[in-house]
Amino acid sequence: MRVIFTFLLIFIVVNAFAAPPLAGGYALAPKASASPEDKMRTYQDLREKVIETAKKYEGVPYRYGGLTTAGLDCSGFLTLVFKEALNVPLPRSASAMYSWVEKTTLDKTQPGDFLFFATDNTRKVTHVGLYMGDKRFIHAASTGPKTGVIYSSLDEKYWTDAYVGAGRAFPEVASNFKVNNNSMAGNSGVNGKESKGGKGTSANKTASSKKENSNGRLLVGVAFAPIFNGFLAEGDFFRGFTSQLSLFWDTYPLRMIFGLELRQEYDRSLGVFRLPLTLSFGPNEKIRVFAGPVFSFGNASLMVNGKRRYYSSGSRWFYTAGITISPFVLKTSAGNIAPYAEAAWQSYYSDNADVNIAADFFANTRFSTGIRWMIRVK
Repeated sequence: MRVIFTFLLIFIVVNAFAAPPLAGGYALAPKASASPEDKMRTYQDLREKVIETAKKYEGVPYRYGGLTTAGLDCSGFLTLVFKEALNVPLPRSASAMYSWVEKTTLDKTQPGDFLFFATDNTRKVTHVGLYMGDKRFIHAASTGPKTGVIYSSLDEKYWTDAYVGAGRAFPEVASNFKVNNNSMAGNSGVNGKESKGGKGTSANKTASSKKENSNGRLLVGVAFAPIFNGFLAEGDFFRGFTSQLSLFWDTYPLRMIFGLELRQEYDRSLGVFRLPLTLSFGPNEKIRVFAGPVFSFGNASLMVNGKRRYYSSGSRWFYTAGITISPFVLKTSAGNIAPYAEAAWQSYYSDNADVNIAADFFANTRFSTGIRWMIRVK
């Protein structure tokens, strides 16, 4: 079990620092040794290649589950485009693509990125299109005044209301390597699936202002995780539990997420109950560091080689610091759900004359894996 736990931590760390899905690993990807400028230029070319390929399929009829020019659905359209342009397979459904892409905000969306929509009352992702620039996208529409592969606009009220989010398959292209917006040439002003008619809204009422606050978003969350006995030979494998009540502010301008967490922790091995209040920050929901004061209840001690080993804490303030890592975040209509792992240092002090590095390290560290649920409130 401890070996499995170690490999799990390694897997989570690797995935937390993963690049966008198509940063590398396919035939047309830039070489790892390429300069940043050459990589950026390659990603620009790849975006343009995808866009030019997508334009070729304008007018192909809609067919649910279709993957050929005889008929395409929304995800089948993008799957065919990426297969032809780059020989890269994509997840087969719109919701799976939403989980696969690197999330971005509408104001940072570039031609060649994906736009996602909820076209029914569940508010789950059911539709996807390829962004072409200037708030326009190409997609395979199933119903409406015109079906099949068409162009639509985020200025159209229906798509403004249905918009869920944006994501990129390629790394972001710097402004001085901006993708050619002339790729937008094509049919315009056409409503797609479930279009209800009517004129598009003004720029001040686009999906960006309706769905995304330009300064960020406010999130609340809860989490629960068992604490593992990862190093001490004695004692049960499950050492206790930790839980969280959290408040986060995800700031788009800084691309950082800041949090305040009230944690409740029971450590059965030490025989204490802790209440840490921590501040955290990180680049996204996948990785954050945290630190803060802790109030501890109980007299901390460990049973080592049949003897009781004591540590100072009692009912006094001390501190904790650590890191939280999630391999992925699953977006659902009920909020964001993510598995996570934490490693934390807690300031217990040995009251023993002898030295036992393994026991003291065990007393001062916490390792846990669990589930976190977050919802947006603003």
